[in-house]
Parts: sequence; structure tokens; C-alpha cells
Amino acid sequence: MSLESVRAFFAEKAPDIAIIELDTSTATVALAAEAHGVEPGRIAKTLSLRVGERTVLVVARGDARLDNRKLKEALGGKAKMLGAEDVAALTGHPVGGVCPFGLATPLPVYCDVSLRAFDEVLPAAGALHSAVRIAPERMASLVDADWVDVCQDLA
Repeated sequence: MSLESVRAFFAEKAPDIAIIELDTSTATVALAAEAHGVEPGRIAKTLSLRVGERTVLVVARGDARLDNRKLKEALGGKAKMLGAEDVAALTGHPVGGVCPFGLATPLPVYCDVSLRAFDEVLPAAGALHSAVRIAPERMASLVDADWVDVCQDLA
């Protein structure tokens, strides 16, 4: 169902964007970068977090790490990663295929400013072997995301 919900999302909101399906798993940043022939930073990972009573999604570049202090300041509380079952239930996507498109439950989406280093990024598309190529600004616009600075500075 997950890949199908993402297909429906793009059919309605951005029919010009094609979903890329591969025979190999792209469930981790390293696997996705290798499969798509790009640097790990171009893989846009979607993290499912609980902040107080709220569940939010944060999309960040693949080689970035969350900064707990920045996260707390930007989202108003301490963030905790969700378990795989909660992620699948709330997003409709399996861990490794989580993306901000075609969600089972409407959730607030935040895009980390680290994504702006690239003209194009590759977020998953609802399955362990799927992705899309998209400009970060367009992705944020399509999912009504707010831009935040919640990752550690890359050295």
C-alpha cells in the first residue's frame, strides 16, 4: 500500500515526477547512495520523531546527524525516535522507505536546511527499493514543510 499511496500522491500533486524503482534495497543511506550513484548527502532521509505528544517528520541530508539542542529549540521539546511499528502505523511506510509523501496520517513535516546544499535530492518513495529525484524546495512545497536547522554542522 505504501508505494501505491506515494504513486497516488505524485499523480495528483506532481505528475511530472517519476518514481524510481530498483531491484536492490535502498533501505539505508549507504545502500541508496550506492544504488543511485550519488554521494550519501544527496539521500534525503526521513526521521519519525515524537516531541511531547506530537509526532513529526524531519527530512535531512543522508550524512547529517540530528543536534539534540537545535531540535529542542526548533520543535519545542526533547525529541525521541519512534519504533518501527509506530513508524509504519503512522506513516504507512516501512522503515527504510519512509518519506513525507502519501502519508497514512497527516503529520507535520520539517525539512532541515542541510538539504539546501543540493539542487536535487533523493528521498525514498514508500518502499525499500524506491525513490524520487526532486529539488529540496519543491519537496518542501509539495508536503507543506517548514524549514528548520536541526542537524549538526558538517565539518
